Amino acid sequence: MTSQGEKFGPWLGRQLRRAGKSQAQLASHLGLTRAAVSAWITDRAEPRAETKRQIAEFLGVDEASIHNRTSDAVTTLPLRWHHRPAHSDGGREYGNAAAFAFDADLSVLAREATQNSLDERHDTEGPVRVHFTLHELSGEHLDQFLTTLKWPALRVHYDAAASASQKVSRSLRAALDDLDDTRSLLLLRVDDYNAAGLTGPEYDDGRYAAVVRRQLDSHKKSSKRAGGSYGLGKVTLWATSRFGLVLMNSTLSEPHEGRTERRLIGRIDLPWRRVEDKAYAGPAWFGEPDTTPSHKDVSRSWWAAEETVRSLYLERPSSDPGTSFLIVGAHDASGDAKTLSEMHEKLVRSLADGFWAAMIGGKRAGAILEARVTTLRNGNVLVPEERVDPHTRHPALSRALKAYLDNETVAKRTEGDQVAHTEVPLFVTPLKGEDSKNGKGVEHRAVLLLTRSEDEDRANRVVCMRGNRMAVLERRPTELPLGADRFQAVLLAGYATQNDGKDTELAEQFLRASEPPEHDRWDRTEELTSLYQRGALSRITEFKREIDNAVRELVGRREIDRSGGPAALRELLKLDGPGTSGSRRTQGIPAVRSISAHVEKSGAWYVRVDLKLPDAEDPWLLTPVAKFAVRSGGRPVVDWALLTAAENCRVDKGRIVVDAGVRSAAFTGVTDPNTHPVPSTHSRLVVDVQKARGGAA
Repeated sequence: MTSQGEKFGPWLGRQLRRAGKSQAQLASHLGLTRAAVSAWITDRAEPRAETKRQIAEFLGVDEASIHNRTSDAVTTLPLRWHHRPAHSDGGREYGNAAAFAFDADLSVLAREATQNSLDERHDTEGPVRVHFTLHELSGEHLDQFLTTLKWPALRVHYDAAASASQKVSRSLRAALDDLDDTRSLLLLRVDDYNAAGLTGPEYDDGRYAAVVRRQLDSHKKSSKRAGGSYGLGKVTLWATSRFGLVLMNSTLSEPHEGRTERRLIGRIDLPWRRVEDKAYAGPAWFGEPDTTPSHKDVSRSWWAAEETVRSLYLERPSSDPGTSFLIVGAHDASGDAKTLSEMHEKLVRSLADGFWAAMIGGKRAGAILEARVTTLRNGNVLVPEERVDPHTRHPALSRALKAYLDNETVAKRTEGDQVAHTEVPLFVTPLKGEDSKNGKGVEHRAVLLLTRSEDEDRANRVVCMRGNRMAVLERRPTELPLGADRFQAVLLAGYATQNDGKDTELAEQFLRASEPPEHDRWDRTEELTSLYQRGALSRITEFKREIDNAVRELVGRREIDRSGGPAALRELLKLDGPGTSGSRRTQGIPAVRSISAHVEKSGAWYVRVDLKLPDAEDPWLLTPVAKFAVRSGGRPVVDWALLTAAENCRVDKGRIVVDAGVRSAAFTGVTDPNTHPVPSTHSRLVVDVQKARGGAA
């Protein structure tokens, strides 16, 4: 990437400050008035070529540096940590409160960091490329890294911060003890390419200041399409560090100070502390001392040499714009991933689960994300680079979205791998103060895609998304038709539909307002209720109901099996309710909420039945009976090898017992292959659930 030279005045002013020389000294050297030099500094005039040669001599640089203005005359100032002084009013923060909005979990980090990268996509013709690298350091590799980081000067602040009794202090103490005992340190680098980078000035508004200097500042290039809106997601970077320490190296999409490559800065978030009788507030920054009078000696970003970048493990192999974040002392606080291989797998899984849709491309739109994970130990590959493949992790969902992007969906499925497509209405409530003559509001047509599921564990679910196609929520539709085939579905809303128009923009903003900071559901939020007119939450509820209705309509159109053999699933569930003649009161009848089944390798049928039950004063006693619907003759009964209570019930002597007042329950059953009159593949399974005989439970 080429850089454009900085304006002469600001460049000259900074060179004088870095060299410790005044305007008056330069004026004297040139034999001019100080007013003439001031005019150059304030960009009201520019010296002639001969005068520039004299300025180069005064600064001790070659003439080309004066004309190009893409580097500093005094190229090195001592790197240092600047710790924010304590508040003069006595206020103290024992940690960054924003960090507690998220769990220090690798899956949360992957979700929030990748979403931020997608929101800052630079070239819309190509995907954002993210690369997560776990790197364990020990021995001389660790020593060299800590030396470059000025660790001895930092350690006294860590020890002081860790001496208190607050939660953050206790965690810091444990991290320091582990570092001393193991003499190893885990780094996690998050690189993005084809992103905007940390552009903008050091202290004023811009992407850089929003990430490095501020909290709750969501400064996004494409705010209308952005997934985030709270400015909280970046905090997960610091929350994932046991030391609250993150280093950054950014390649800018637009020049700052005439340069674009290797803009470095470090930041730590610590609790209030006292070091050598001086009190300090939370954050500190690692960089060069600022020479401007208004920010004298504050550590600011610097344009690092390649050697420094390598020693901090922040080298970027490509000149494409974007940022590398290095999380020092990375960990997974959930405890799910302890070893490096487990952490590697969790990152791959989390990226696939959250962003599989962003990695799918087709004729209507290309993929907007590529993701990779690599694990190293002291510079050597421990787990090879793994590119996240959405088709491997989520084959049915990926097939559904690709069919939509390729215009290959159908209105009604007639074959197993076909993708059905329908639309779901979402009415966007007007903003407060707007005219509400449209009744419920502007109608947006979201897109629902449904296909056969190969994944039993995640079957019969709808993954909902908007914007840059990050999965927001996953819901299980209620009251599915009897005997419905297993499916997976995708709900695209807002810009995820690949449509433009006012309704799309309004829907995007509306749904984003209904998401909490975790971006994991569409529900009541303060932003939704404060910005939109009355009825906004009802429109969200109605939208979810319409999604369920659309799913039921699509799965109710039964798939026709053209292979000549039985489909993998042709269950039939009958319920014999208790409302028989002679009962003292009339009751409702249990209904099937959902049902799923498959044939196991042993030849046994596995079935799960979810029931919806009416309110009752007595317990329900239900007897599930398994039968084979063979091609000819009656339906022989087969034995259960196992009956298990799944939710809100228990199994007693082959009966399903549901306590009074319970409105939903689920059980699973496995048939005994030894009692099958024919192989399972030659039959359909019928489960007849009847009221048990023989008294109350």
